[in-house]
Amino acid sequence: MSNEEIIAMSASPMPAAAGIGLRAPHVSRVLRERPRVPWFEVHSENLFAAGGSLHGAMERIRADYPLSLHGVGLSLGSADALDSLHLKRLVELVERYQPALVSEHLCWGAVGGRHSNDLLPLPFTEEAVALLASRISQVQDTLGREFLVENISTYLRFQDGDYTEWDFVAEVVRRSGCGLLCDVNNIYVNSVNHGFDPRTYLHSLPRDRVREIHLAGFTRKDEFAVPLLIDTHSRPVDAAVWDLYAEAIAYFGPVPTLIEWDQDIPELEVLLAEAAHAEEVLDAYRACTA
Repeated sequence: MSNEEIIAMSASPMPAAAGIGLRAPHVSRVLRERPRVPWFEVHSENLFAAGGSLHGAMERIRADYPLSLHGVGLSLGSADALDSLHLKRLVELVERYQPALVSEHLCWGAVGGRHSNDLLPLPFTEEAVALLASRISQVQDTLGREFLVENISTYLRFQDGDYTEWDFVAEVVRRSGCGLLCDVNNIYVNSVNHGFDPRTYLHSLPRDRVREIHLAGFTRKDEFAVPLLIDTHSRPVDAAVWDLYAEAIAYFGPVPTLIEWDQDIPELEVLLAEAAHAEEVLDAYRACTA
């Protein structure tokens, strides 16, 4: 399947505006109040059960809002074959909700039927690029649409490799013909943890393939001899990440942007305020280029 065919079969594009991750504590309020949110993202696996009250709620929400499905369990980079049941459930979910975007992570997280509690890093090798390109092509062919992959945060990396992290991500996207979910927070976290310039990473990505941006808050660990940031999704977006996001929008142009918050989930107003900040960055770019 060619890149053009994949893009043509994708759902209608997501608005280039700031959405939020829809989490369980906010579902009833969203149903009741219908807040002015351009779009929502939900974790695919939370909807894999065929029935239940969550599907009833999501069907009502989907009727009023564009939706992005974001997976955490497909384990694209595992030595095991793709989980056929997982992929089947994802196909069924996509057919049911017709999301504007469908995404997963450039990582592995399961082997031999055992799942990790985290998204695990891959070596930046030619072998890993070839494996991921094959797996992503399989997913796109199965879904019949474009699939996005996200760069992950990491706390260790393999000693030897054929690519830098940013060239690895770019080559996987180029070779597979998929879209890119650029997590700006993860770029910044990794730049501190591994000691590189985040702007070099950002400007090495294929700007014509970026379909979505993620923003989140991290936790800083000060008890170690070297800097360490943990991608906890548990607090507001850091000022340094906002600066990098503004640079990302200047480079990529307006891109659908998501505020992620998965732990210590605050009131909905806090997420809406974070999304409003992202909208200010998007509006500032549009004003400068008008």
